Amino acid sequence: MQTRLETALRRALEGTGIPGVVAMVVDADGVRAQVALGHAADARFSLASMTKAIVSVGALKLVEQGRLALDAPLGAVLPALAAPQILVGFEGDTPILTPASTPMTLRHLLTHTSGFGYDHVQAEVGKARRTPPVPGTFDSITMPLLFEPGSGWAYGVSTDWAALAMAAVIDEPLDVWLTREILAPLGMHDTRYGAGDVPLLIRGEGGVMAPFPAFSLYDESHEFIPGGAGLAGPVADYARFVQMLLRGGDGMLSAEMAKAFATNQVGALRAGLLPSVSPWLAQPFDPLPGQHCGWGLGTLINPEPGSDGRSAGSLSWTGIANTYFWVDATAGLGAIVMMQHLPFADPAALAVVRAAERAIYA
Repeated sequence: MQTRLETALRRALEGTGIPGVVAMVVDADGVRAQVALGHAADARFSLASMTKAIVSVGALKLVEQGRLALDAPLGAVLPALAAPQILVGFEGDTPILTPASTPMTLRHLLTHTSGFGYDHVQAEVGKARRTPPVPGTFDSITMPLLFEPGSGWAYGVSTDWAALAMAAVIDEPLDVWLTREILAPLGMHDTRYGAGDVPLLIRGEGGVMAPFPAFSLYDESHEFIPGGAGLAGPVADYARFVQMLLRGGDGMLSAEMAKAFATNQVGALRAGLLPSVSPWLAQPFDPLPGQHCGWGLGTLINPEPGSDGRSAGSLSWTGIANTYFWVDATAGLGAIVMMQHLPFADPAALAVVRAAERAIYA
């Protein structure tokens, strides 16, 4: 697999302008293959939304400790969520709002069925705000809902709100708790909040890559520690998180909770489709074209085998700087493929991930 994966990645990178990729394949007990092209194997990448799965596991750990509940109204923990408003339309440029009738819960937040969105994903969010908020502020995650909680699926700031719920019950900074309770026990010693050390690039006119200011969505001046992004770390660290999931929780979560994490929680709702308002930042994304994917308690779940090899029921997600992972319990392996450039879902980056997957399962 090692030689096959390296050959596939070298070919996939040719002529793309992508300066490098680091990939790793693991099973429950060890490393099956590792390839580093253009970047050091231990380079720290900005994980962006791959932070979400880690923070979601942390939230579930607090549920198991009885400090949070999946289905209790969150208004008692977070008063800001006690009476959310739903955006039902516009009168000119003025948003028309109506009170939500369904109490917001942690399950809604972890499954992205809360109704919260993202400015760069759903056009209605930016229109309702009028003025773009400053990243890292409470204003950046304060918005009307796109629908009644539980009635739809929309990718957005839900995991940031889940992180605020966690912070409300642990009585210490979330980054301190997350390091002690999740990252350190898993051996993820080089993963922490802040920017990575791999330069962030952006594909400009004519496909040319150019430097882009690094962003972490977190620094000491921010008003809260996010749950939806902000961690940076090397591929090998994230592989340890993937191995924990392959081992069914491995003491981090109970076997029952790990099973719930990996089970579709959104019923017939279709998860994973991401439109785009800002194609320079993120292209529209369909993670598994043609599949009606579900969502567990922190990741996407594909109901059918993937066209490039992964099994039905695999867990997966990604980060905006073109970092990707999946966990295939049926095949007994997981994979992490990390690049560091914009826009997200760049066709060349997706081709690199597909080439890696085909080589892994060949």
